[in-house]
Amino acid sequence: MTPPAVLVHRDQELLAKAVAARLVTRIVDAQAARGSASVVLTGGGVGTAVLAELAATGARDAIDWRRLDIWWGDERFLPTGDPERNETGARRALLDHVALDPARVHPMPASDGPDGDDPEAAAETYAAELRAAARPEDHGPVPSFDVLMLGVGPDAHVASLFPGLPALYDERPVVAVRGAPKPPPTRVSLTLPALRAAREVWLMAAGEAKATAVRLGLSEAGPVQVPAAGARGRRSTLFLLDRAAAAELPPGIERIASP
Repeated sequence: MTPPAVLVHRDQELLAKAVAARLVTRIVDAQAARGSASVVLTGGGVGTAVLAELAATGARDAIDWRRLDIWWGDERFLPTGDPERNETGARRALLDHVALDPARVHPMPASDGPDGDDPEAAAETYAAELRAAARPEDHGPVPSFDVLMLGVGPDAHVASLFPGLPALYDERPVVAVRGAPKPPPTRVSLTLPALRAAREVWLMAAGEAKATAVRLGLSEAGPVQVPAAGARGRRSTLFLLDRAAAAELPPGIERIASP
């Protein structure tokens, strides 16, 4: 894995616009190269803003939406349509406004789904769906996602992998998370091995409250205490930041400044 690259934008609005434009390019390139593309979405303020910017730009028409697989990195284990679910926010911001193939949209199970109120069963259901989508050339139980987007929490958590929780030791691709320090406490999440299957991992952060977490995520810290430090892509890793989130970058980290 190559060292992460750091791109800094002036503010959160420009960050969201730039990430949306970058995402269009990556999806179009992947579809041209392999016929289809796969993207893992994240929730949170920046993640949802990126999807809204993508919905608003005319460049979205360059994407063949019927040849795009949509996955999620984590989900709050709540009923279908709950406003706190990442799926709900993504549908409202983008997915309901483009011509996706419904069979290629892969939300994580909800607490009122076929698995009932059993997050462990829901995690296994999602793991099985990932296994079914993986091809021999992926060399593992999950597809080689083209782009996997992650928010970075103030505690340096990514997806629903919070510092010190058992999920960070788990080698399964998907796990239930109980006792999350951020509500709701019960979630379903990809694990670090699944995140690392992606060709590109994009870690996004905005605001001064994220600056310390970004600095730690770019350090040599262990992923059990700093999950963001363990989220790396097979081909590339990008930290996509606004200036406030980039305020504490470690010495020696090269930043690529944008207007």
